[in-house]
Amino acid sequence: MLYSMKYLLFSLFFVSCMSTHPHSNARVYALRLHPGQDLKREIVAFAQQHQIEAGYIVTCVGSLQKVSLRLANQPSASEWEDKFEIVSLTGTLSANHGVHLHAAVSDGTGKTIGGHVTDGNIVYTTAEIVIGEARDLRFTRQRDSVTTYNELFIEQK
Repeated sequence: MLYSMKYLLFSLFFVSCMSTHPHSNARVYALRLHPGQDLKREIVAFAQQHQIEAGYIVTCVGSLQKVSLRLANQPSASEWEDKFEIVSLTGTLSANHGVHLHAAVSDGTGKTIGGHVTDGNIVYTTAEIVIGEARDLRFTRQRDSVTTYNELFIEQK
């Protein structure tokens, strides 16, 4: 456990140092959401405010009082109201081309569920989010003929 914490701290320090290096192609942002804010809407607004073109979620911890996730192979979102811990948030984001986020949350018994993040995930106490940006890339979404969904398309700037 101690080794894991040392590795995590080193990793966060390394990412932080990379982001401040003048020749780095990465930038790191941190934000905290407050009670009542919508997780997805705030991430979208943050990406737009900072004109992030190729963003990714580095980490997120916090809690939700309402969860809205589209589960695997389901046509619409499922919703739950209770107190949930955010145990994982991952995804890509672009100021002009939206976000694609997945989350896993756990309830008071430790039962965990995950899926595609939709609007309606409401912060209970906090959501501490670290976002990375690959400054030499641009993320867009284009219709994929096989999946029929708008999928990630990566361009070099």
